[in-house]
Amino acid sequence: MSQTSSRIKTILPTSSRTALGATVITGMLTALASAPERLTRLLRDRYPMVAVTGMTGVGKSQLVDRLTRRAADELAGEVGSATMERRTRRSAKLHGFRFLVVPGDNAATRLGALDEVFHDEPVDGVIHVVANGYATPRRAAGTTGGATATREEQLAAELDDWAITSHLIASMAVRRHKPIWLVIAVTKTDLYPDDVDKVVRYYSPGSGSPFAAKVDALRSLAGGAKLSIDVLPVSSQGGDRKAPISDKRAGAMVDALAERLGRLSGHA
Repeated sequence: MSQTSSRIKTILPTSSRTALGATVITGMLTALASAPERLTRLLRDRYPMVAVTGMTGVGKSQLVDRLTRRAADELAGEVGSATMERRTRRSAKLHGFRFLVVPGDNAATRLGALDEVFHDEPVDGVIHVVANGYATPRRAAGTTGGATATREEQLAAELDDWAITSHLIASMAVRRHKPIWLVIAVTKTDLYPDDVDKVVRYYSPGSGSPFAAKVDALRSLAGGAKLSIDVLPVSSQGGDRKAPISDKRAGAMVDALAERLGRLSGHA
C-alpha cells in the first residue's frame, strides 16, 4: 500500500473516504458520458454538415462529386437520385465536409430529407444550386418519353423551389445560437460563358431580380448577423482550351468554392 493511501486513511474517517471515492467515480462517469458529445462537437468542427439543395436537374450530385474528388468510374449510374446522397470531402489536414445532397424531385423522400437537414439535425451550412434556367428536364415519376421544358419554365420552377428552401433556411437560422452560411452555386456556366458575371448578379442580394428579392427577404427574416450569403459561379464540366469553359477554368471554379467553404467553416 502506498504512503499516500495510508495518509488518506489516517486523516479521513471511513465515511469521508467513501464519499471521496463516490465523488471520484461520479466524475469519471460524467467524463465518460460527455465524451460522445465532445467527439460529436469535434467532428462537427472538423467536418461540418453541409446541405446541398436545389431543384432537380441543376447538377447537385455532379458538383458534390467534383468537390469530393470522386473518380469517374464511381459516378456511373448515380445521376438524379431520388434519395438523399451522402459524400465526404477529406483533406490532408484532417479537415473536410460531410455533404448531404437533398433530392430535387418533389416526393416524400425529398420532404423527409429537407426535414432531416433543417430540423432533425440542423446543418452548419447550405449550398443551394441554381442553373440559370438550364436545369436538365426530368420526366415525372411513372411517365415515359423525353422530358421538355423551356428556359422560362425552368427559371419559374427554380424560383418556386427557392421559395420553399429559403423559408426553411430562415427557420433554421433563427433557432441556431451560432451563425450559419449559405452559398448560392450558379452551375452550368459552360452554357453561358460570356454572361457569367451578369447571371451571378441575377442571383445576388440587392440586384432587384425576382430571385434576389427572395434572397433579400431571407436575409431580413434570418437577420444579417445570423446568416452570411455568397454567390459563386461553378462548372462541373470542362473541355479543352477551345471549349466554352476549359477543364482548368472549371477546376479553378470548384477550387474557389471549396476554399470559400473552408473559410466559412474556420478551416483556413
